[in-house]
Amino acid sequence: MKNEFPFCFLTYTPTGYIMQLWEDTPWGYGVNMSEMKECPHCGTRHKERTAEEQKKLLVRLKKAEGQIRGIEKMVEENIYCPDILIQVSAVTSALNSFNKELLACHIRGCVAEDIREGNDETIDELVSVLQKLMK
Repeated sequence: MKNEFPFCFLTYTPTGYIMQLWEDTPWGYGVNMSEMKECPHCGTRHKERTAEEQKKLLVRLKKAEGQIRGIEKMVEENIYCPDILIQVSAVTSALNSFNKELLACHIRGCVAEDIREGNDETIDELVSVLQKLMK
């Protein structure tokens, strides 16, 4: 009996990630991520990134993660409020840098590709994302 709400997950293989349905395991069903943009089961969209893009993004996230751990420690140690606020500002800046990097990758990759393919809906999506980022 098929599940009404299938659960999708990723499995790493030597040739890349494979999206699979929980109910179709062990590994009898899979979709090569490089051949699809949207999971046919859950509607989740995916973007294959280069190793360089991924590395840049992860470095920025790990930096913010480390700063947040530092802020947690400062709160636990009852550090003076303005000192904590300065660190929170640094995290905000790190996340803004992450957003800028990811947005640049998105425009150069996804948006440019969709426009070349005649999918102008991507422009509306980009405008909507920019409006949300600029609040």
